[in-house]
Amino acid sequence: MVSVIKAFCVSPYIVLNSEYKSRFRVRAERLGSGDSVVLSTDSVRVNGVSSVGGKERIGSLVDLGNGKLSSSAGVNEKGEDVVLEKLEVLWDDGYGSKTVKDYLDNAKDMIKPDGGPPRWFCPVECGRPLKDSPVLLFLPGMDGLGLGLTLHHKALGKAFEVRCLHIPVYDRTPFEDLVKFVGETVRLEHVSSPNKPIYLVGDSFGGCLALAVAAHNPTIDLVVVLANPATSFGRSQLQPLFPLLEALPDGLHMTVPYLLSFVMGDPVKMATVNIESTLPPAVALEQLSGNLTALLPRLSGMADILPKDSLLWKLKLLKSAASYANSRLHAVTAEVLVLASGKDNMLPSGDEAKRLLRSLRNCKIHIFKDNGHTILLEDGVNLLTVIKGTCKYRHSRRHDFVKDFLPPSRSEFKQTLADNRLYRFVTSPVMFSTLEDGKIVRGLAGVPGEGPVLLVGYHMLLGLELVPLVEEFLREKNVLVRGMAHPLLFTPKSESQSKEFSFFDMLKVYGATPVGASNLFKLLSVKSHILLYPGGAREALHRKGEAYKLFWPDQPEFVRMAARFGATIVPFGAIGEDDLAELVVDYNDLMRIPVVNDYVRKSNQDGSRLRTEMGGEIANQDFYPPGLLPKIPGRFYYLFGKPIQTKGRELMLKDKENARELYSRIKSEVEQNIAFLIKKREEDPYRSIVDRTVYQATSASMHNVPTFEP
Repeated sequence: MVSVIKAFCVSPYIVLNSEYKSRFRVRAERLGSGDSVVLSTDSVRVNGVSSVGGKERIGSLVDLGNGKLSSSAGVNEKGEDVVLEKLEVLWDDGYGSKTVKDYLDNAKDMIKPDGGPPRWFCPVECGRPLKDSPVLLFLPGMDGLGLGLTLHHKALGKAFEVRCLHIPVYDRTPFEDLVKFVGETVRLEHVSSPNKPIYLVGDSFGGCLALAVAAHNPTIDLVVVLANPATSFGRSQLQPLFPLLEALPDGLHMTVPYLLSFVMGDPVKMATVNIESTLPPAVALEQLSGNLTALLPRLSGMADILPKDSLLWKLKLLKSAASYANSRLHAVTAEVLVLASGKDNMLPSGDEAKRLLRSLRNCKIHIFKDNGHTILLEDGVNLLTVIKGTCKYRHSRRHDFVKDFLPPSRSEFKQTLADNRLYRFVTSPVMFSTLEDGKIVRGLAGVPGEGPVLLVGYHMLLGLELVPLVEEFLREKNVLVRGMAHPLLFTPKSESQSKEFSFFDMLKVYGATPVGASNLFKLLSVKSHILLYPGGAREALHRKGEAYKLFWPDQPEFVRMAARFGATIVPFGAIGEDDLAELVVDYNDLMRIPVVNDYVRKSNQDGSRLRTEMGGEIANQDFYPPGLLPKIPGRFYYLFGKPIQTKGRELMLKDKENARELYSRIKSEVEQNIAFLIKKREEDPYRSIVDRTVYQATSASMHNVPTFEP
């Protein structure tokens, strides 16, 4: 029998310290039995003998090591268990509320000798996950504490059942036994939920452990996330220094952790985790100075985390782990995501990521050029954001863009606003909408807040209107607009050559979905706000002289489906591309250049293509890099027309002629909205960036710069 500990409502270090007598309740069960008993801390010794039967050692490799651990957070006022079905838009993911200082503070309690072997624990910050969430097993780095996800506990705890592996400081379990230990847990989880994926997040040494476990379990659905995996240990820049550690006198060993802390991570990146990027430089610098001052004294605790004997053992263990994992890469069938740092001073992680990309069957890499070895404890890497942006989050064998979608969090939106601050300043977007009585007002009051809503409009050059549109809906209405995007954006070809987390990845974080009838059906069924461009890539990559010209197909592709769900259709126009840049080299120009036209044809040859059954302009959707000449920026304008209700018109719109008539009306209104904006922007006294800058410097914020009266 294997003991299973459920419903921990404690901090991570309390689970491992049997001397701590804080009152909490634990549910102990046996696998294969329906019996359970609720115990207090007085009747359970986590590292001693359980009072349940009096025979099982809860801290043993067999018992607690392969048990299930989950948080009991999520209880209503009546004491009933509550499981959330979904997350709200701009939910609090807690990123920035915890820093490396919390890691070092918690480590003080975790490193106390307890005589116990490796075991799992659940961080209390993770709380209660969403219903049917997959399991995430965190495998730590050289410290072995299992606290490497400290910055990410709250965010990951909503999307996963998080369990962290703790390897005590003085534990000497061989690598092969650790592989068996984790592998047994993986197999038990698979038996419990055979249709769910199991996530293995391996940090440095844990990356070797994750790959070894994946190699031994090729038939289990695993998603392996590797953060600077130590498979490159044999090529470490510090290899010549390791033999010196053995000869180092004990009195000088206290200096080693200080040195390692600067080699393994970037102190500045660690200290900026909780500093908002929107702060004035002087304020941000003051906070950074304070954080660094508070961080440095805590580094003395590293000597206790890695005492001399343990450090030497860990280095030998690391060498064994790297050799073991590398010899079995050919057997890894799991889905692998490698996160590599560009400034890793301990391992050649960037080169190693590219090697793993070539060596593994199903691997994707992302390089974070400004981060150090301890990437999960540094600013700029929100692990859940990366998992979402790479479409790795799923509940079953295949990723579903609707069912598996997690809305953007508050911290993700803040970061997006900070990243796009200059673009927002340059374009200074103005939004207008139309009320039910036909009155045009500034803002989005005329757009329904309850879905399903279908926003149908014109796609500006390169989709320049996308970012301000999505941001404004979130800022003003707390509504996420989910864009229907070309399938090519979801293929490896869309990734940048540098393999960094890109704009295309962020589009997925904000709900971009491959365009298609199936996905449109799913989005309408969950009452989403959907952004649809019938002109697609043909409009976004139009030719010279075609600005603000619609290229819509003849068939009403979306009208009847919208009517089936009673969706509200809002036609809209957007202008401003001609005030930002001039198209000087278009598709026709490139096709006249012998070498370049071959490149364009070849790059589009194997890509995903839409509407191949159609003829004419709409079928011509080749992707190409247009040549643009920047202008002194003007301004972006949006006009959302009067909402068109389809509710109650389902039977009428089943008729093709009626559907085609409504389709023509929508297209006509989009054209009218564009014409209205082109005419009225001439009356805007702040159309030029020069006039807006002067106004903002003396009068108002970016969102309050006046414009024309509609």
